[in-house]
Amino acid sequence: MIVFDDGRKIQIFEYKDFDYLTDGEIDLRIEEKVTSNEEKGYVPVYKYRITLHNSDNSIGAIDIRIGYNENLYYGGNIGYRIEKTYKGNNYALKACKIIKDIAIAHGMNRLIITCNPDNLPSRRTCEKAGLKLKEIVDLPLYNEMYQIGERQKCIYEWIL
Repeated sequence: MIVFDDGRKIQIFEYKDFDYLTDGEIDLRIEEKVTSNEEKGYVPVYKYRITLHNSDNSIGAIDIRIGYNENLYYGGNIGYRIEKTYKGNNYALKACKIIKDIAIAHGMNRLIITCNPDNLPSRRTCEKAGLKLKEIVDLPLYNEMYQIGERQKCIYEWIL
């Protein structure tokens, strides 16, 4: 933490050494570490490329956002996508299970994952991971996702 002469305090975020993670079937390889942007309500992010173990071919992507705020309630701490030809193999589920260790290392005790109500594969991924559906919410008019045409989100909570 940095404390200025005028009493302002700034918490400095320190990324941990999570550049490569694996479960022996898939690997998560760091692509980018994105710093927070308080003006936009963005928290620090680890962004990964998902590959099959010991392969360089991307099968998808996953990111984890560290912290809690209103944006994350609607957007979630974890976001993922799997390439069409690799869907149906539980790779998103496996990647979520791997990446949750980063949250734990940063002292987080819960994670939010959100998806659109009609995204049944993502909903199944959340349920298979043991997340509980808290609610289905209407997005506020000012939310960025609302601005691009989305209207509702399923809010799943994962107690770590």
